Amino acid sequence: MQKAELLAPAGNLEKLKIALAYGADAVYGGTSTFSLRIRSGKEFDIDSFAKGIEYAHKRGKKVYTTINSFPFNSQLKLYENHIAKMAELNPDALIVSSIGVIKMAKKIAPNIPIHLSTQANVMNVLDAQAYYDMGVERIIVAREISLKDCEAIKKAIPDLELEIFIHGSMCFAYSGRCLVSALQTGRVPNRGSCANDCRFPYEIYAHSPESNTTFRLDEVEGVGTYIMNAKDMNMASHIDEILASGVIDSLKIEGRTKSPYYVGVVTKAYREAIDDFYAGKFDAQKYQEELHTTQNRGFSDAYLISKPFERNNTQSHNFTIQDGTHQVAGLVSEDGLTWRCKDKTCIGDSVEIVLPVGVTLEPMENEECRIDEIDGRFFITFKKIVSTTGKEFECIHSGNLNDILLPVKLPSYTILRRGITESKEKKGLI
Repeated sequence: MQKAELLAPAGNLEKLKIALAYGADAVYGGTSTFSLRIRSGKEFDIDSFAKGIEYAHKRGKKVYTTINSFPFNSQLKLYENHIAKMAELNPDALIVSSIGVIKMAKKIAPNIPIHLSTQANVMNVLDAQAYYDMGVERIIVAREISLKDCEAIKKAIPDLELEIFIHGSMCFAYSGRCLVSALQTGRVPNRGSCANDCRFPYEIYAHSPESNTTFRLDEVEGVGTYIMNAKDMNMASHIDEILASGVIDSLKIEGRTKSPYYVGVVTKAYREAIDDFYAGKFDAQKYQEELHTTQNRGFSDAYLISKPFERNNTQSHNFTIQDGTHQVAGLVSEDGLTWRCKDKTCIGDSVEIVLPVGVTLEPMENEECRIDEIDGRFFITFKKIVSTTGKEFECIHSGNLNDILLPVKLPSYTILRRGITESKEKKGLI
């Protein structure tokens, strides 16, 4: 059985490197407004995206370029120019939604594979065959598809690669086909600028045009006002079932606009889940514990295993976002010599060390810190906090842009974290 690919989001060059350090086989991202994540597209320019592709290729990893928005007539020449520029960078595939853009890409960059975006909503053999005949080599299937339907597609078209989403934000609308943001704010979801209006709280009113009276409708206590707020997808407990099917070629994590912590921790959790499955030691609880350290909207295993009409627990009615079990305290630099504070940290504090994949530590102690191993996890206790400019701190706070010297070199992009309760206590929030 060929090992499935783990595909992680690359919102910028740093997050690209973090995704690879924490176990991704490939990453996806892009530049410009032709991607469905404009904000992350702006964090990459041509030069930094080229550096990212070069960085990945040197490590035997892949980069897929997102050109998955839907063009207006006035933009067709711009799309042509953009595809030509991206082709010069030698990415491993172009992720495309529009039939016309597929044809355009095949003409301009015939040697670069085409991956069909989930925005194309493929859920059956008929559509999959049509796109395959057009030259598409991989289809990122609709998020509403079932594993059984994936099996049917693979059986009919064995050479077509299938990719599924396994983690991240879910859209309230069908596969992202939404106009709420466009109507309310003029930001078009399928052009990459969704304002996430579905995450807002809403009040419902009834209006009578005859009497010109309006009444607010009271909600059932405990239901809340977040009537369109979909829970986040979390398929970690089903990775064994997905991989055992043998029909999924790539497992995709959503989140180009999310934090470096999210990218690192979520990628590592699914890296372990995939590797453990093939090693015959799958442990869903272990991966879930890590995934629950991240902020989320509540988790759902979505629709791959259960059909949409069988589900009534895929929405969070009471909140738009909730804290995970942990808070990021710091992120180590690429050279492993400094770290930058993300949460108030003082002399004497002990924070957990989250390591990238394939590296480990040994307990140690010197005049500036102590590293302990407790139940297979590593913790660092700071005895001194000194910046690269020589300034000493009793405490350093989130938002402080000083690079802090590490008392001992750590692996690139190591994450420092603490429990959320401890973090809130330090800030006087509880």
